[in-house]
Amino acid sequence: MTTLIGKPAPLFTAESTIGPISLEQCQGRAVVLYFYPKDNTPGCTTESQNFRDLHPEFLDASTVVIGVSRDSLKSHQNFQGKYELPFPLIADTDETVCNLYGVIKQKNMYGKQVRGIERSTFLIDAYGRLVQEWRGVKVPNHANEVLQAARSIG
Repeated sequence: MTTLIGKPAPLFTAESTIGPISLEQCQGRAVVLYFYPKDNTPGCTTESQNFRDLHPEFLDASTVVIGVSRDSLKSHQNFQGKYELPFPLIADTDETVCNLYGVIKQKNMYGKQVRGIERSTFLIDAYGRLVQEWRGVKVPNHANEVLQAARSIG
């Protein structure tokens, strides 16, 4: 996938844990859109907890955090409640948002090829332009790195 940096971020409306959510309704604030493979798995739980723990600082940087995976809304509601996640999670069960951002990849899981989400994060400025992307994310220190980038676009 070619980079989208500097271009308008792909627009969407999707079902989330707070009802339908669209990128347009976030205009005027930066947006962190983080894609993760699956609720309640070790890496995804840690990543979500890291964004949760830094959430007040993201708010101070006028930045909205939104998580996205292919899990169902019910799964997301349970995951959000269990870990007290203060931001919405998009249930992209039909992969619409995932495809807009090019995060569905062939992955090797236990020796089998499967289609899944490549852990990726996108930072969108207050004007709706994509300013930074991280693909193939490693969880340690990632949320901190994204926070620093969000602060820098202030």
